[in-house]
Amino acid sequence: MTKARQDFGLLGERIAARWLLQQGWQVVAHRFRSGHRDIDLVMRRDNDVAFVEVKARRSDRFGSPVEAVHHRKRRELGRSARVWVDRYGTPAYRYRFDVVGVLVIGQSVRIRHIPNAFDLP
Repeated sequence: MTKARQDFGLLGERIAARWLLQQGWQVVAHRFRSGHRDIDLVMRRDNDVAFVEVKARRSDRFGSPVEAVHHRKRRELGRSARVWVDRYGTPAYRYRFDVVGVLVIGQSVRIRHIPNAFDLP
């Protein structure tokens, strides 16, 4: 991955975190690492904890950013989330997986938040 692409991904994560903060969420962790996998954002609001995958794109020519969260990525998120829950979780929390798509075209930014985007078996 090139530095420019990595920097753009970080920009998308900052935009998503700022937007979620405005919606009343708190950042619990940014880029929580579990082995070679990571969770972009772990957010909390009241007793809800959201494991958030952020996808940022400069165009929707190949589909929207949220469509890029495929089966393999969901499985990896689930594994990392289990590690987070084992370390920091509590039975009082409700857990879910969210996806935030950030589309940056020129000076325009569009955000699409999908709460409870998927479940894992």
